[in-house]
Amino acid sequence: MVAVQDTNAARREALCREKNIPQCYALAEELFEDPEVDAVYIAVPNKFHVPLAVQALEAGKHVILDKPFALSAEEAGRAVEAAKKSGKVLTLGMNQRFNESSQQFRSMVAQGVFGEVYHAKAYWLRRSGIPKLGTWFGSRELAGGGCLYDIGVHVLDLCLYVMGNFEPVSAYGSTYSKFGPRGLGEGSWGKSDHTGLPFEVEDFATGQVRFANGATVSLDVTWARHCELNDKVDVELFGTEAGGSVYGKKIYRHDQALGAHYTLENPRATVSYPHLDRFHNFINHIHGEEELCVTLEQALTVQRILDALAQSSLTGDSVKL
Repeated sequence: MVAVQDTNAARREALCREKNIPQCYALAEELFEDPEVDAVYIAVPNKFHVPLAVQALEAGKHVILDKPFALSAEEAGRAVEAAKKSGKVLTLGMNQRFNESSQQFRSMVAQGVFGEVYHAKAYWLRRSGIPKLGTWFGSRELAGGGCLYDIGVHVLDLCLYVMGNFEPVSAYGSTYSKFGPRGLGEGSWGKSDHTGLPFEVEDFATGQVRFANGATVSLDVTWARHCELNDKVDVELFGTEAGGSVYGKKIYRHDQALGAHYTLENPRATVSYPHLDRFHNFINHIHGEEELCVTLEQALTVQRILDALAQSSLTGDSVKL
């Protein structure tokens, strides 16, 4: 790391001291003008993802962007065009893809272990997990959405990646805001400043996505709800030859000869990215050493689904993709 930029002077200076980073900038423009900077990681409120990514790409920098891609697929398209024009690498840091179990289940699906994966359940259910009330996370203008765009994007992206299916045709969804507006459900995550912003986004989202081959995905995401466990996250696969739990690291099968069901725990399979790290993948790809895990086409597809679910909730109708 050769430079860091943050609008908060105390935080950026503390980070520079802690990590021994030589350059500490107040403005993004200063960082993008630094000839020693080859690539940047952009982790800022969602509203500024695309403007900063475009600015960095136009300055000749490779970019790894935090999720979600953008406030909308239309906006994300501007970053894609900027990447194509600049010839630089642009990707999203979808870290859930780089868990060992995620990599193994992707390999097993590709090898046909599950047969036809005709349905999957993706969920991230928090009991009290709003990333600090009064911050940009609850602002419609700055965040674009709530739990759907914050953690829903993680499990949705992981689900499509493991299935190997990025051809959605329609989406139907509903969103609710039942805890945040009452000042309930705050979690301890995040360092964002409390600025007294009102809570304007959803704290629960649910939906179903249908794909060109007839497969479906159900998605459930909460920042806050009444439940037993504080945090429950997984992608569950429904296949013709086996079922599975990605984070549970289990495969469910039926043995025809024995006439019995059984569970295989901690299955082993090939891992495409042994480093298990999004930044290693980004840098290795820049050096021409490995394929990029998160392609722009995949990232745009996930963004379109998020937009469709949000639109469906507003209109009450299914949205064609």
